[in-house]
Amino acid sequence: MSRDVAADANRLKALGHPVRLGIAMRLAREPGTCACDFADLFDVSQPTISEHLRVLRKAGLVTTKRRGTQICYSLDPSAVGQIRVVLAALEPARVRRSA
Repeated sequence: MSRDVAADANRLKALGHPVRLGIAMRLAREPGTCACDFADLFDVSQPTISEHLRVLRKAGLVTTKRRGTQICYSLDPSAVGQIRVVLAALEPARVRRSA
């Protein structure tokens, strides 16, 4: 398995958990969201959110920026673009019918 396929699989796997997918969807709408804002949204503890964000960060899906004592997260556009390419490659080839 090539490195790119492994990285793509890790990104998809990271998005395979409902909370992580929800976090990614929220970050798509609101880049720069601080970690503390997610716990109430998903009704889970802050340590659980931190673990989910760690998984997303390790998969290369999010970037971080420190603002004082808070860490704010955004989706990495290049990683999202790569997922788009992978999903497009999964689309079956269209069979052209001759007229």
